[in-house]
Amino acid sequence: MLRLLMPLAYRLRRRTMSLLGLRTRGVKLLVTDRAGRVLLVRHRYGRTELHMLPGGGIARGEAPVEAAARELREETGCIARELALLARHESRTEGRRDTVFLFAARSDEVPVPDGRELEEAAFHPLDDLPDTLSPATRRRIDEWQGHRERSPDW
Repeated sequence: MLRLLMPLAYRLRRRTMSLLGLRTRGVKLLVTDRAGRVLLVRHRYGRTELHMLPGGGIARGEAPVEAAARELREETGCIARELALLARHESRTEGRRDTVFLFAARSDEVPVPDGRELEEAAFHPLDDLPDTLSPATRRRIDEWQGHRERSPDW
């Protein structure tokens, strides 16, 4: 039942936040494994066809680094090692004001999608990324690899 309600709750929450003009804070993680592959996820809500970096919201009173480790563990079962802040970005999509903290991490666990929020979680070789990569994820990977200048915008 929860899996069926998740997309509706997601849309309702985004709409409410947009209407109220609330500011949110979140984290994204650029996680690599020993082979240099990058972890990508597909959600069960929102743009379900897109592969993105894992991440989520920062709880009240939680430090961004703690949120990054927690979100990765909750959504994929992976443990974030060598967790380091890469950048801070601002986003104004859908009328909301978001601050996104981007972290780099290493993990050698096999990701297992939580089944609630995530449909898919897997490591992908950097030279063979899915065609369904979100534009923001493509920008972050390109910046991380030094193929483009870092933008302050998400």
